[in-house]
Amino acid sequence: MDVLINVFVALHVIGIASLLGGFLTQMKAMGAGTARFSPAMLHGALTMLVTGIALVGLNQADDHTVNNLKIGIKLAILVVILGLVYVKRDDEKVDKGLFAAVGGLTTANIFIATLWT
Repeated sequence: MDVLINVFVALHVIGIASLLGGFLTQMKAMGAGTARFSPAMLHGALTMLVTGIALVGLNQADDHTVNNLKIGIKLAILVVILGLVYVKRDDEKVDKGLFAAVGGLTTANIFIATLWT
């Protein structure tokens, strides 16, 4: 079971990298006001959602304790990110504040995951 959990953790990290990488590659465009949400950002957020749910289930099935408050907060943040990216995915350019919010929420989610023990 540990190998399966580690595979899903790796996939979860790939999803985070895709979402954050998509944001970071658009930083210059955000400054110019021409940033847009890339398909990689949407797919990264969806990957994070699916693998995160799988990780919670696998950890509970393996009798590991799961901090439901932490998971709930991370899920709420991810749903907001996913909603913003999904709704604005076809727009030619996204407002700077909205784009920065997605980057900030993604970073907050990473810090919650790593620092909240």
